[in-house]
Amino acid sequence: MRPLLRTFAGVLIVAGALLIADAGLTLLWQEPVSALYAHVQQGRLDDQLAQLERTPASPVERHALLSLPPGARRLAFAARALDRRLRPGHAIGRIRIPAIGLDRVLVDGTDGASLRKGPGHYPSTPLPGAHGTVAIAGHRTTYGAPFRRIDQVTPGATVSVEMPYGAFAYRVERTRIVAPTATWVTQRVSYDRLVLSACHPLYSAAKRIVVFARLVRATPKGPAQA
Repeated sequence: MRPLLRTFAGVLIVAGALLIADAGLTLLWQEPVSALYAHVQQGRLDDQLAQLERTPASPVERHALLSLPPGARRLAFAARALDRRLRPGHAIGRIRIPAIGLDRVLVDGTDGASLRKGPGHYPSTPLPGAHGTVAIAGHRTTYGAPFRRIDQVTPGATVSVEMPYGAFAYRVERTRIVAPTATWVTQRVSYDRLVLSACHPLYSAAKRIVVFARLVRATPKGPAQA
């Protein structure tokens, strides 16, 4: 009986140590199990994005693009054309924030399944290139925690979003802490902008931290620049 009790006690000690280690990693960095899941998903999304970038525009879309003058109108058309083909959780582009070392594949959708893969684009907002406010959400403590350090993105920082049809650079203007019900943050304003949102503070969903950034440069690529 005693050897069995000693074995059982040893198992409990190891399990307790693992739980403490998991809690420590979550506090200092991010939740490790979901982080591994997100890492695997990002690898799959990389392949998915590469395939999307290789997919040519349909003959009808290409004809329509070439009938438009180069510049903003072509980008807007390309954005709307891609938007019509999107499915939740699928790769649509890449977001980079050098100030916090972020480089992740962006997915379409902000439902739970989509955000477990990476930062997600709000389907109710336009894609970059189409006029309006582009909105992207991300986790801060789980599933790779892409927006964990979003509070360190200060005014003047650059956020870049690369889409199959163009590259878009935004300059951060301000950060606000708002209620979860503050839907006004995604409303259209007089200029094209990007908003990034995440739960706030860390380990809580009581509020939202929102970073507002203004579009400063749009560079067409593929059929949009032909």
